[in-house]
Amino acid sequence: MGRAFEFRKARKFKRWAKMAKVFSRLGKDIVIAIKEGGTDPDTNSKLRAVMQNCRAANMPKDIVERAIKKAKDKDTSDYKEVVFEGYGPHGIAIIVETTTDNNQRTVANVRSYFNKYGGSMGTSGSVSFMFDHNSFFKINAEGHDDVEELELQLIDFGAEEVFHEDDGIMIYGPFESFGSLQSGLEANGYDIISSGFDRIPTNNKELTEEQMAEIDKLLEKIEEDEDVGNVYHNMIDNRDHSGE
Repeated sequence: MGRAFEFRKARKFKRWAKMAKVFSRLGKDIVIAIKEGGTDPDTNSKLRAVMQNCRAANMPKDIVERAIKKAKDKDTSDYKEVVFEGYGPHGIAIIVETTTDNNQRTVANVRSYFNKYGGSMGTSGSVSFMFDHNSFFKINAEGHDDVEELELQLIDFGAEEVFHEDDGIMIYGPFESFGSLQSGLEANGYDIISSGFDRIPTNNKELTEEQMAEIDKLLEKIEEDEDVGNVYHNMIDNRDHSGE
């Protein structure tokens, strides 16, 4: 098991357990996917992936349908994905992925969070070089006990790391391998539960519990923003969050 497994396991916070936030993020993903490739999942691979994620999150059908309807509305024509980078207290590198229809508002909000909680927002590329941008897929583990054999089968499609996690098998590859991995998994009949992208830090930082609490305040404030989809950082968090 490699870096993706270890960091993913250590980074499981309670924050994404807030389903309203998850549904909002997925709804925006639907809008972006439809605007890029149309409403037919059979011909729109990005939409197909988002719909799988909606099912994995048990997103209600009526919310999915509202998101699809919204994607056809001209009022969402300005929707775009914007990435912000910066440093939190104690030199923690942070990447913020957003989907917004008002970039000026989102920039102002994200900058204010960094400033208020002892950080600073940087320019594009200021911290992203410290993260590997990966694509990932989670598939049904049934019938795939030998992950090493599965990894050998998927190497030609771009897989770099394969491991068991909870009720499925995680497959990681480079960002640019998302399409080939998706096609390979679908062509070979694998049951894809969810998929997406992740940013794994190449240099992690250990902090004291008191320092981690400071970072938590900043991360939580950023993640509360309705325009924010994902937040990544290079803080090692080995605290036990199981009771939260």
